[in-house]
Amino acid sequence: MSHEKRTLEFYVLAVFFAVFVLFLYGPLSAVLILSFQGPDGGLTFPLNGVSVHWFYNLFEQQAVGDFGASFKRSFSLGLMVMVVNVLVSLLAGLAFRRKFKGSTVLFYLAVASLVVPSIIISLGIGVVFQQLGLKPAWYSSAFGAHLTWTLPFGVLIMFAVFNRFSPSYEEAARDLGATSWQTFRHVLLPMIAPSLIGVGLFGFTLSYDEFARTLMTSGTYNTLPLEIYGMTTNVTTPVLYALGTVTTLFSFTIILLALAIILVMRRRQAKLV
Repeated sequence: MSHEKRTLEFYVLAVFFAVFVLFLYGPLSAVLILSFQGPDGGLTFPLNGVSVHWFYNLFEQQAVGDFGASFKRSFSLGLMVMVVNVLVSLLAGLAFRRKFKGSTVLFYLAVASLVVPSIIISLGIGVVFQQLGLKPAWYSSAFGAHLTWTLPFGVLIMFAVFNRFSPSYEEAARDLGATSWQTFRHVLLPMIAPSLIGVGLFGFTLSYDEFARTLMTSGTYNTLPLEIYGMTTNVTTPVLYALGTVTTLFSFTIILLALAIILVMRRRQAKLV
């Protein structure tokens, strides 16, 4: 049995991919390993024993940093952004299915924030709030700042979804006497539901991990990324690595849960076809 000969391009791309994986997971692996330092361990290799001491320490009273409260703020903010991201992206996708005056300009305005430096947007929103006599807070100014980052991605995803969506399904439903709402509820929504979950996941994870657009807009109370950043200049124990490991596992759990839901929905759709 003959095998196709590998070309030079294949090996170049393979090396590039290997370097990419190394840069992506190498630091993450180091943090994971160092989080299991012994009670007398430090922030660098080699390991001084192996234990889960710093994971227990993570849930104790800390001299610096407030993990619990900052996590709750980041989680709540991520949920708020997720809900708005899904609703607005869905409505925008439906609206742009029909061409209207100014649609091109509106589209470029919606995605313009992707090319503006995040720190500039954060600074601008913070200044506007101060000029209006309002105090920046994670649930107001930071919420708006995060939407300038997540909404363009959600809108672009929904544009791609509706670009491939055949209107024949809706036409068939209307031919059978379904109203516009019934067509949307029983035909369109179930078919695009996996994509909406993807938009929600995108919005949540982008918000949960966002640093730059939160820096000038979070107000008095930090979100988790800001809290971790502040700890890097004060905390000198592996508890910082334990926090990184826990938050990373949480993020992966959310992603896997969303993928599982999408898989179940697609299997149900396949059975109905």
